[in-house]
Amino acid sequence: MPVCSLHCTSTMNKNILQSPALLKYILETSGYPKEHEQLKLIRENTFKKYERTQDHMMNVPVDEAQFISILLKIMNAKKTLEIGVFTGYSLLATALALPPDGKVTAIDVDREAYELGLPFIQKAGVEHKIDFILGDGLSALNDLIDGKQEESFDYIFVDADKEEYMKYHDLLLKLVKKGGIIAYDNTLWYGSVVMSEDDDIDDIIRKKRKPLLEFNAFIANDSRIESALLSVGDGVTLCRCV
Repeated sequence: MPVCSLHCTSTMNKNILQSPALLKYILETSGYPKEHEQLKLIRENTFKKYERTQDHMMNVPVDEAQFISILLKIMNAKKTLEIGVFTGYSLLATALALPPDGKVTAIDVDREAYELGLPFIQKAGVEHKIDFILGDGLSALNDLIDGKQEESFDYIFVDADKEEYMKYHDLLLKLVKKGGIIAYDNTLWYGSVVMSEDDDIDDIIRKKRKPLLEFNAFIANDSRIESALLSVGDGVTLCRCV
């Protein structure tokens, strides 16, 4: 294909993929119609509580949660770990995808936010699958390692402090099974990873942009894993431990 055609096709695809209309189509065609009722209620109640601060955006989007659900089922995952729970949208999606005897260890420093979603987790009938640990991620991970849970988790989802991703990574490689998956959320960080330092970037986004750029570069060259950075939600990096 001529260079001009490649450029034109790339530009056209970029414009389409960044279109709010396309996201609306995805959510209305596939996302919302298949969303579990209790997930919908967590999403709606989180929006009501955090609309003013925009913190409701910390929940994973519907399409990402559905992708994770299918991934867990394909993997036949039974024992999982989640770092960064917030109100529990991705946690509930995970618990629903696990078999009846499946378990998810959930770590977060904010019990109040978790309790907003807890009634809906209970109504979904999956609270027994969840072991909630109140505490910071690094301390909790070291406790799990000390508790001899190395190489015992099928799947790990990380949606916590982006500046700690690099520190999490080495610990998580000790906890995940060979062939298991670690998923890091928000690795495209609102598209800021392709912006320059001279661009007009929100201060909060700018603060965590550099750590994520460094993390993405590190992951791409980490020989201990196979990795793929997916443009789902705000970016999800999947790492398969080899």
